[in-house]
Amino acid sequence: MSITRRDFVKRSLAAGAGLAATSMLAPVTLDAKAKKIRKAKRVIIMTFDGIRVDGLAQAKTPNIDSLIASGATSYSTRDVMPSVTLPNYTSHLTGAGPEVHGVADNGWKVDNYKLQAVERDADGYFPSVFKVLKDNVPGIKTAYYWNWLPLINGMNQKYIDDKLSAGDEEYPILYDRAMEYIAANRNEKLFMFLYNVHTDHVGHTHSWMSPEYIKSIEEGDVQVGRMLDFLKREGLYEDSHIMWITDHGGIGKGHGGVSPEEMIVPWVIEGPGIKKGFTIEEANNTVNTASTVLKLFGVEQPLCWTGEVPMSIFI
Repeated sequence: MSITRRDFVKRSLAAGAGLAATSMLAPVTLDAKAKKIRKAKRVIIMTFDGIRVDGLAQAKTPNIDSLIASGATSYSTRDVMPSVTLPNYTSHLTGAGPEVHGVADNGWKVDNYKLQAVERDADGYFPSVFKVLKDNVPGIKTAYYWNWLPLINGMNQKYIDDKLSAGDEEYPILYDRAMEYIAANRNEKLFMFLYNVHTDHVGHTHSWMSPEYIKSIEEGDVQVGRMLDFLKREGLYEDSHIMWITDHGGIGKGHGGVSPEEMIVPWVIEGPGIKKGFTIEEANNTVNTASTVLKLFGVEQPLCWTGEVPMSIFI
């Protein structure tokens, strides 16, 4: 079942908890579970911090729209609690929530925490998607680009081959570096995480849903377009899986609570073997992102992970 971007607003925050409760009951068929998934060549995650479902709908985002049109989208994905950045991005990239990985606030560091992770590597980190891929996919390249410095604290960086941080408004250089790295490793399997904090900072400064906030989403979309144009120009688009995600929404000038505006976010995936123009009705959560990445690469997830793959996305 497909849905237009304008229509989905009517079914998102207006429905609030009712929509989420309905989607929680959506069954996953046995046929979907039995599907043979085409293994990925490269998976690229592009993400803007702090995106509300209705904010995306209001913004003019032709490039994200193109991903939605050619992929599968959830308009009712749940954050983990608390609805703040580091716990949610750690959850995106570790296939588990704070109650499992222990990253329960934005101040977490490997040597400064309140709750120990249920499983840790030799350096004290909960196993991330970077580690699992490095351990199981021979020769895979990994990359991480970000512009909120604490974001990487939940990751053991020794499993990341290329990384670059930048200032709040300097995220275009991250896209430059990402494209260079993809080109240099065009024949290798690759997993990349590419992050932009600017949208969140504008929300905190001007408020979520302000004209400035909407403009910041549109500015980020320009960089998504640069990446898509690059992949197509280099002949790499057709064998790339692309995900566009976020960590939480916002209300007023903040977030961290349990309102639908903070807790319900968009989640998009596009690429070989993914349904086109498809709306994901089954329950989805930030912990499912890493599980989906592993499924695409044909890797079994660790027992300590709790994420599940929304199997309805596959053809």
